Amino acid sequence: MNFKTNMRLVNSRRYFLSFSIMFATILFISGCSQFEDQKDPTIALNTDSDYHQTFENLNLGYISDFDFHLPDADKRWVNIWVERYIDGVKDSEPITQLSYGNSPNNLEEGSLGFGMINPYDEDTLVFLYAPGVSTHPSIIEKEKSTNSMSSWENAIGEDKVALKIGEPIILAAYRQTEKDSISSIDFQNEESINRIIKEDDMVILLKIVIEESDAVGN
Repeated sequence: MNFKTNMRLVNSRRYFLSFSIMFATILFISGCSQFEDQKDPTIALNTDSDYHQTFENLNLGYISDFDFHLPDADKRWVNIWVERYIDGVKDSEPITQLSYGNSPNNLEEGSLGFGMINPYDEDTLVFLYAPGVSTHPSIIEKEKSTNSMSSWENAIGEDKVALKIGEPIILAAYRQTEKDSISSIDFQNEESINRIIKEDDMVILLKIVIEESDAVGN
């Protein structure tokens, strides 16, 4: 193992420790946010969150942060995962995922999202978080990007979106290509999603699905 590799590993461990502490603190604070009582789970983009401001101020990379509202949390299961496609081929496993449910509380609400630290380096860190839970930042190995174009896009806006039980939806996407431009995408159109997967060199999709606990055997 050469000196450069050693330094990358040291820096990655430093990021791992620092952001584990920082985001655990923000997770605790974010749990205090309140929404009106309603029946359906909802989610909405939040560009004014502590997560978003931290990433922007420190130029850490990309993050999508959402306000998440889950009624009947004691009877439901939340699955969040990140798919990656390279040259149109889907990875055999999600690059990161988070699954939780059967809360002791009837209502769970707070921040939910996905972050990518150092997206242009070989050792990119990714993590997921939701109210009261999170994954540790983990490294996804990929080739260092020097001449490629990239785009980070949110699939939903600041208006609340109702989540239908058992129906997965895309929340955000990261795209990378060696071409001179990146085409637009309609997240509500499956053909448009399939097109960018085929056209772009790499596509990363953040997805979520809410299920009744009985449906997943819990």
